[in-house]
Amino acid sequence: MSEVSAQHVKDLREKTGAGFMDCKAALRESGGDFEGAVRYLRERGLAAAAKKAGRATAEGVIGSYIHAGGKIGVLIEVNCETDFVARTDDFQQFVRGLAMQVAAARPLYVSRDEIPAAELDREREIYAAQAAQSGKPAQVVAKMVEGKVDKYVAEICLLDQDYVKEAGKPVRQVVADAIAKLGENISVRRFMRFQLGEGIDQAQGDDGAPKP
Repeated sequence: MSEVSAQHVKDLREKTGAGFMDCKAALRESGGDFEGAVRYLRERGLAAAAKKAGRATAEGVIGSYIHAGGKIGVLIEVNCETDFVARTDDFQQFVRGLAMQVAAARPLYVSRDEIPAAELDREREIYAAQAAQSGKPAQVVAKMVEGKVDKYVAEICLLDQDYVKEAGKPVRQVVADAIAKLGENISVRRFMRFQLGEGIDQAQGDDGAPKP
């Protein structure tokens, strides 16, 4: 395989946390086979995140972030392996960055696995109806639909969003970088975003009574 696509390299980096050149070399050595490339990196100890993915994460912190004069607040639970790492400044700053991400980008889920199947099916049906109007062959339409579904996922899932503090880098890669730096497995368990007045009928007071 002479050439390796940038997208394949990016996908492999997101999955393993390995460096750009290592991922490129792995894809070339595996003839473009993605799982073969992951195996290649693991065998050489280069897949930092994948190597630690099976370790239990029973420690960690619940981080918080308040923005816009107290009008937006976030709580997020991020787990690691030991209390020692959880108390380090590097881990604390990492968690704060994720909380800021939730405040700014408004994700609905941590990862794609959390999205209800019915929700993805509904989006897929909408995109299929739109794509069908293009008059393109069925195979092309199918790729267009899946591309739009992937884009939708990247908008609503924290790990698939672009990191607000570093354009072009997905949050998943930020987590992988933290795993490589801190030497422990790290997982984002859950988050909650609050926005002042969200869900309140502006025509009524906080107690449900109409405003005078």
